[in-house]
Amino acid sequence: MSFRTPEILRSVILDDIRGAQKMLAGVARMTPMEGSRHLTRLVGAPVHLKCENLQRTGSFKLRGAYVRIAGLRPEERAAGVVAASAGNHAQGVALASSLLGVRSTVFMPVGAPLPKVAATREYGADVRLVGHVVDETLAAAEQYARETGAVFIHPFDHPDIVAGQGTVGLEILEQCPEVRTILVGVGGGGLVAGIAVAVKALRPDVKVIGVQAEGAAAYPPSLAAGRPVSIEAPTTMADGIKVGRPGDVPFKIIGDLVDDVRTVSEDELSSALLLCLERAKMVVEPAGASTVAALLSDPASFDGPVVALLSGGNVDPLLMQRILRHGMAAAGRYLSLRLRLTDRPGALAGLLGALSVADANVLDVSHVRTDPRLGLTEVEVELHLETKGPEHCEEVAAALRAKGYTILD
Repeated sequence: MSFRTPEILRSVILDDIRGAQKMLAGVARMTPMEGSRHLTRLVGAPVHLKCENLQRTGSFKLRGAYVRIAGLRPEERAAGVVAASAGNHAQGVALASSLLGVRSTVFMPVGAPLPKVAATREYGADVRLVGHVVDETLAAAEQYARETGAVFIHPFDHPDIVAGQGTVGLEILEQCPEVRTILVGVGGGGLVAGIAVAVKALRPDVKVIGVQAEGAAAYPPSLAAGRPVSIEAPTTMADGIKVGRPGDVPFKIIGDLVDDVRTVSEDELSSALLLCLERAKMVVEPAGASTVAALLSDPASFDGPVVALLSGGNVDPLLMQRILRHGMAAAGRYLSLRLRLTDRPGALAGLLGALSVADANVLDVSHVRTDPRLGLTEVEVELHLETKGPEHCEEVAAALRAKGYTILD
């Protein structure tokens, strides 16, 4: 069975996206557009957040999945569909299939977050956990398609998928007609390709800019080479855009229509997620926060009004906890210190008293007496503190030094 037929490699036009929008009426909701005062001040122009994290299933993926499955012939529907995904595409395919009365099988990695696995099952899919990385899961899904005749639903590399995702672009132009720049997170490229087709057909003056995680940025080298290029072992916390090779269908569109593809660091991603939670009151996954990370990394480089797409909000609570700690550290709101004290009663209490005066919140204390590097009357203390920002970190360290404490490197 071939997964790259001439039909699959056809391009996408505005009429395809308008047709997809009609098909999605009553299925996908028009997600809200929220202004951000903080980002507006930072950028020096209006910034709006397009909240696809509030879409059904928690991401934009339902749009493309529904359009793709709805377009199947009766005999294809009867054979069922199969997909491979770590989360968002899985849920989109599961719900779309249930709405259309089509049997779905979804392969997910063994380590997929339990909330995503449970949600995919609740939407009606037969979930099978195979492989430890997405490539292994994808191979298993393709093998299942060959053996059973089920239709493989690719997460981004099909014109119907691109057309469905492009409906986000039509909504952005309707909700913010004065927009001048649209920022979109990029993995395989289906979302930004669809948005670019819709926007450039109606408003060629609007800039469409893609954003990738530095550790999974396959588009910059691919665009430079003029063809899709694979990167080995993509690494990022943003699993929603953790893709090692651009899709053939979106790649051509992106090369022709997308104005730029930028990259953001892991620190910028975690800081952006923290900002979305604290300032916008939005639960957003790292991939969804990539556009905000781009604004934080170079705010003066965007023409406003700017629309930053929050593409999804499906984040595992345990991962969210780790990312928030990382984001607070990146923002200078955690401080780790090592000090040596005289090992006598009251020494630790005195240190904690000095920290209280400095208004630093102690999160964790490690008290070590047995290190061979320590003198007979010495003890080493490692502290993890919550602070109010980089300036406060410096103030806390200065206050300790003023009290006679030596801070170790």
